[in-house]
Amino acid sequence: MQIFPRLPAEWEPHAATWLAWPHNARDWPSKFAPIRWVYAEIVRHLAESEPVRILIRSQRQEQEVRGLLARAHADLNRVSFFHIPTNRVWTRDYCPAFVQDQNGNVAAVRAGFNGWAKYPDHELDAAVPEKISQALNLDITPMLFQGRPFILEGGAIDSNGKGTLLTTEECLLDQQTQVRNPGLTRADIETTLRQYLGISNVLWLGRGIAGDDTHGHVDDLCRFVNPRTVVLVQEDDPGDDNYEALRENRERLESARLEDGSRPELVPLPMPRPLFFENTRLPASYANFYIGNQVVIVPTFNDPQDRVALGILAELFPNRRVVGVHAVDLVWGFGTLHCLTHEQAAPITTSP
Repeated sequence: MQIFPRLPAEWEPHAATWLAWPHNARDWPSKFAPIRWVYAEIVRHLAESEPVRILIRSQRQEQEVRGLLARAHADLNRVSFFHIPTNRVWTRDYCPAFVQDQNGNVAAVRAGFNGWAKYPDHELDAAVPEKISQALNLDITPMLFQGRPFILEGGAIDSNGKGTLLTTEECLLDQQTQVRNPGLTRADIETTLRQYLGISNVLWLGRGIAGDDTHGHVDDLCRFVNPRTVVLVQEDDPGDDNYEALRENRERLESARLEDGSRPELVPLPMPRPLFFENTRLPASYANFYIGNQVVIVPTFNDPQDRVALGILAELFPNRRVVGVHAVDLVWGFGTLHCLTHEQAAPITTSP
């Protein structure tokens, strides 16, 4: 039985996709210049089939972005700008969750945001949900546990829209490194996810991938592609830092059950060769794709596995265009396509 409010799956119809235009050069040391062109490419692909809503800091920035998007041949008729300042661009993690009630109406849920329990300058990002809900005239509900804010980033979870959710112990249960909710147990977290997002069944994976600045986000690791099928990145080199963690996560999923008691279908995705910034490994992963209304945009890394990953996802999304977006520069900011996008669910309308 479906619980409401309900967190829709990413492949369900969008009213729009939200992005924040890049402005913090410190997030891409020595690589900031090409990032805006990567963004223009993302907007161009998404605007072919849905509205794109962009958070910008000023009227001057809006004019600059309009000109750049025009040069990139993006459909500006489907792009709108919201003057909402941000610290960083990772809208996946701080935008509100857009949920549906039993009548198909959409409302916003605001989780707490503490800068991934790592970055102190996050106050602008934390204020974004309220500002978006005001701009859209949507009701917004704060996500609480026993009266205190419940910290949750969008990249930490992935939903099949039927009540099952993927997440990792490393991210949500850690009590030492990057602590989101001090003292909360697995049962406390599951209760909160049920109350605010309609989640009846949580599939707990272990660790995320090496180089993940967020300490275990699931969207670099494992994703639903339909209500019964998940893709899980797989590392074939036993000497790689990801090998054991990904093997263990596959074993967990092989014994997991969906909300109806059935086993999920597992499809392996390859991993690209390791990418580094100086001596720091970067979270390069094909699992960080984004599902738009008619397109799936997939990060690519100038790697032989790019073609393999695109082929696998093309078979899994036969009714959408699957396109690669160059992410070698983008991943220097410790995130790629799914991290910087956030879907706004469309309301469900019924014919009279």
